[in-house]
Amino acid sequence: FFSEERVSPVCAYRVVEGGIWGQLCFRRTQFGFQCRKGDCRSNVSVGDLVANILTNGSVLLQWRSADARPRRRRGFELSCWWNGSYTQFECASVHLASGCRDFLLTELHESIPYRICVRALPGPDREREGERAASRRDCVEFTLPPSGMQDIVIAMTTVGGAICVMLVIICLLVAYITENIMSPTNQLPYSYRTHSCR
Repeated sequence: FFSEERVSPVCAYRVVEGGIWGQLCFRRTQFGFQCRKGDCRSNVSVGDLVANILTNGSVLLQWRSADARPRRRRGFELSCWWNGSYTQFECASVHLASGCRDFLLTELHESIPYRICVRALPGPDREREGERAASRRDCVEFTLPPSGMQDIVIAMTTVGGAICVMLVIICLLVAYITENIMSPTNQLPYSYRTHSCR
């Protein structure tokens, strides 16, 4: 992991799930990213964490160091929780290098509240402050809206329902017209017999 306080163009990170550390991975830092209206919306924490919710269903997290003075640190820890119907579930956590300032979340569930927290891990010179630093998390909450495909499915379902109603109405009209047209023809012999002279 990087030990410099500056922002690195390449971010090293590891995913930790169930206490098991994954392999070391790398991603490029998104310098100059701007959340443009229509393509993205931002949820901002009370601190320095921003969740940029993109239209493709992914979320780009951005943060900056809260320390005014450069200090050695062991990186950042990203924690995640999402709310189910009756309980809260914890996602896999991510350990990021000290040069990381953003992270892309993918494969998130739609219409489910998420809570993402980022905290700076203290360096060797701050181990005594570890417990106090652990409580200083910067958190942001957001919910992914339904995707465009779901909107299309809903629209198609609505249109399909309207078409079915129209077909039923057309069938009823055809049946009504057919009955009215055929009735005089069917009753014609009876009318003749009724009014015939004897």
